[in-house]
Amino acid sequence: MTYKPLPNCLTIKPSTIEGLGLFAITDIKADTMLGLSHMMVEGEIFRTPLGAFVNHSEESNCQRKREQLKWFLRTTKPIKANDELTLTYSLYKPE
Repeated sequence: MTYKPLPNCLTIKPSTIEGLGLFAITDIKADTMLGLSHMMVEGEIFRTPLGAFVNHSEESNCQRKREQLKWFLRTTKPIKANDELTLTYSLYKPE
């Protein structure tokens, strides 16, 4: 098995929100599980590239789903190619 930091449908590029962001390369359906965004190891939270580059928006198109000590990123709306993926979150609180 080969490690892929991002699903094939995403890329990282400059964002108008802040710094770099996650962008769709292709259209993505609503309710698509994109992968692992955060995990807790020995009480410390670590971000994957998927979690590190998703920017905040009050009108987000994704959400995190927690499964024990891991968080996964899932789309909540259809996303068009070239759209930025966003979450509504508090700094340093992946829940």
